[in-house]
Formats: sequence, C-alpha cells, structure tokens
Amino acid sequence: MTHPARLPLLAGLPLAVAAGLFIPVQGRINGALGAVLGDGIGAAVVSFTTGLVLMIVISLLLPKGRAGLARILPAVRERRFPPYYVLAGCIGAFFVFAQSFTVGLLGVALFTVAAVTGQTVSGLLVDRLGIGPAGKKRITGIRVLGCLLTIAAVAWAVSPRLAGSAAAGGGHDGGSGTGALLATILLPVLAGFLMSFQQAMNGTATVHYGTPIAATLVNFITGTALLWIAWLIKLAVAGAGNGLPGQWWYYLGGPMGAVFIGVGALLVRSLGVLVTGLGMIAGQLLGSLALDVVLPVPGTVVALPTVLGTILTLAAIVLATLPWPKGALKR
Repeated sequence: MTHPARLPLLAGLPLAVAAGLFIPVQGRINGALGAVLGDGIGAAVVSFTTGLVLMIVISLLLPKGRAGLARILPAVRERRFPPYYVLAGCIGAFFVFAQSFTVGLLGVALFTVAAVTGQTVSGLLVDRLGIGPAGKKRITGIRVLGCLLTIAAVAWAVSPRLAGSAAAGGGHDGGSGTGALLATILLPVLAGFLMSFQQAMNGTATVHYGTPIAATLVNFITGTALLWIAWLIKLAVAGAGNGLPGQWWYYLGGPMGAVFIGVGALLVRSLGVLVTGLGMIAGQLLGSLALDVVLPVPGTVVALPTVLGTILTLAAIVLATLPWPKGALKR
C-alpha cells in the first residue's frame, strides 16, 4: 500500500494557510445562500451536493482518484481503521449547517471566534489522544500558550466587527437577547470542536486509501446523505424554502469545502491536528481580511485591530509550531 508522503513543516504549514483562505469565502457564500433560500439546511444540502458531484468527477478522471476509489471498500471491510471514521463527513455537514444557519444571525466575526475557540481546544485534545495518523503529541506549555494566544488574537482581529454588531443590536431586550445569542454561539463552538476530530479521522483514512481524494469523497458521500435526510424531514414538517438562485457563485461553497477537507486530510499525518488547524485558522483570518478589503459588505471597516490581530495570530502559530527545546514550559 502506498502512503501519502510526509511533508516538512516549512512546506505543510503554508499549504494549511492557503487552504484556510477558502473558509471565510465559503462562509460568506453559504451564509448568503441560506439567507436567499430562507433555509439553513437547504443551503448546506446545496453546498455538499455540489462538492459531492465535483469529487465524483475527480475520483473517476484522475488515476490516483480511481486507485483510491478501489481501496475504500477493502479498507473499511478489513477494519484497517475504526469503521465509524467513514462518518467524518457528518461532522463536515454539521459545520456547514452551523455556518449556513448562524452566520446570518451572528455575523462572520462572532462565528469565527466561536469556531476557532472550539477547534483550538480540541486540536490539543486530539493530538494528546493520538487519534490522528501523526500519533500522540505532548501537551506542552508552549503549545498551550500558542493556543491561548491564537484565541486572543482572533478575538482581537474581529473585535471591530463584534463592536459594530453589538451597537446595531443595542435596542433588543438584553436578557432574552443575551440568552438567545449564547445558545446560538454554542452551535459554531461545537462545530469547531468537532472539526479537529474530523481532520484526524480523515487523515487516518487517507493513509489507508493512499490519497486524500478518496477520503474527501467519502466525507461528501456521508455528509450529503445526512443533510438530505435532515432536509427531507424539514420539508415534511415545515415545507420548502425559496427557490434556488440563478447566480453561479452561490454554488462554489461545496468545491471550496472539498479543497480544505482534502488538504486537511493530507496534512494531519505530517503536521498533527493542532498545527494543521492553526495554519488553517491563520488562512481564515487572512482570507477574511482580504474579503473585507476587496469585497466589503455594507458597514465593513478594516480597522487597525483587525490587521494587528491577524499578525498576532501568525506569531502565535509560529510559537506553537517551532521545535522548541524539550524542557521549554513542559507540562
């Protein structure tokens, strides 16, 4: 069996950052699609279905895709990894649903802080448990410090947008508004927390399939199936939302998801779950900043904290990933 090659940190980390650039773009697309459809589940179904179609085409056209396709059933049947790993796509489906449902309510900024907090905490946990193909990694003081600094930096970077959201919602009932906000925030926190587990499961599956193409395809198969079931139940209970929009860009969320799922599955074997996640978080902030500059939504202001917080996030990732001496803040 041919395993995907391990990448050195200097090659893998920039690739993780590049993949993370797609996340805020996907978030804006799926959030806008959910608003147009009036249906968060429907938007997630559209996103995953388009991603599935793309992955089927890639798997059939590329030699590596066809080879990985042939290894899926034998790997699952022979239990080369826990069978429930094939359900990793359900986590991705939940993340996209949370994205489609809550971005319109919370805004991209608050969604980002909540998801990053969950993902950073679980990245430490998953690496410590050794769930991914990179094996167990110690929880050191440096890694914890890097994680805490990342969360603080992300919060600082999005603070201008958080302040704008708070000012815009100042006329709402404080008690009920705060309770509803906290309940809504729990959704992206949980989605982010589960993302590290998805990356670990996909990375392990990639080792046995021989290519991240097959792991990404399985993700979209299971995620799409779950979302269609959920949408059909919603259809029977509450009816359909609005019709599909005609603009082509509403359908790019799924292909963008295929990119960062595939890259994440490839990188966790080399970098570990935490470092892969931190790299994607850096890309997420850089992408959000670029979106605000190039394609701002009404009311967007690129403030100094946004720029400095993004730079601090990059510094936090360097802190967490450099090969520090073994005794440095060891726990």
